[in-house]
Amino acid sequence: KIYNYFFVTIRSHNTLQSYHYYITMSRRPVNPARRFADGGSIPFVGSVQSKTRSSPFLSIGLLVVGAILLIGYLHYGSGGSTTVKEALSKVEGGSSCTLEVQRALPVLKKAYGDSMHKVLHVGPDTCSVVSKLLKEDDTQAWGVEPYDLDDADAGCKSLVHKGIVRVADIKFPLPYRAKSFSLVIVSDALDYLSPRYLNRTLPELARVSSDGVIIFSGYLGQQRAKVTELSKFGRPAKYRSSTWWIRYFVETKLEENEAAANKFEQASTKRSYKPACQVFHLRSLH
Repeated sequence: KIYNYFFVTIRSHNTLQSYHYYITMSRRPVNPARRFADGGSIPFVGSVQSKTRSSPFLSIGLLVVGAILLIGYLHYGSGGSTTVKEALSKVEGGSSCTLEVQRALPVLKKAYGDSMHKVLHVGPDTCSVVSKLLKEDDTQAWGVEPYDLDDADAGCKSLVHKGIVRVADIKFPLPYRAKSFSLVIVSDALDYLSPRYLNRTLPELARVSSDGVIIFSGYLGQQRAKVTELSKFGRPAKYRSSTWWIRYFVETKLEENEAAANKFEQASTKRSYKPACQVFHLRSLH
């Protein structure tokens, strides 16, 4: 048997994903009649042979169908709500807590009620979260992007132009007054900060909120940032255990919001929602 190796790359929202396919073809013994036909003595036999030969378009078609079926399977397996970007993220083995925030919005609305009417999201790709929040009735949303927006799309640039999304270094005081927002949601940002900067950032998030801070953090052992991402994040992600976070909250005198955590857990159970990231609920500073 001969194994032909094919390499396909699919691009979606600036995300590259590679799929590898192996197509097995059987090698049959050479028929002397075909050699004779190739000489042109029997044109009819030669024409039949040419029709039976494998066309390169057939292999390409099989690859395209395979890619479509793979994405369709991922889409179906997530209940029909997974975008291509989310699917590729799962295939890569990585985990985006910003995507998890979007999945968790219905559960957060159930747990926090009216507090979800004025929200600040902090983290990379905040434009996607803010855009989704703004589609909700009676919801105001703002965002802080801790990193550059060189590859932002037109919609994100529009949010920046309107002042809804800001680019700011979260290691320094946020450009908002105390209690400017009812809730602050942060994702994919604290995992890149050392404890030294966490001591500055978390109190700031609690300061600008009135009803609490919600942290989406990666689980210990999850995939770290790739080398190509280090230029953007400055350092690889350092995922911490829940025990580490709880001890840190106690040491920095940040109180956990047990009532909100219980409501979130109850809403998650009713909706059969299982977070792919750690979720912590903190009280605001008063």
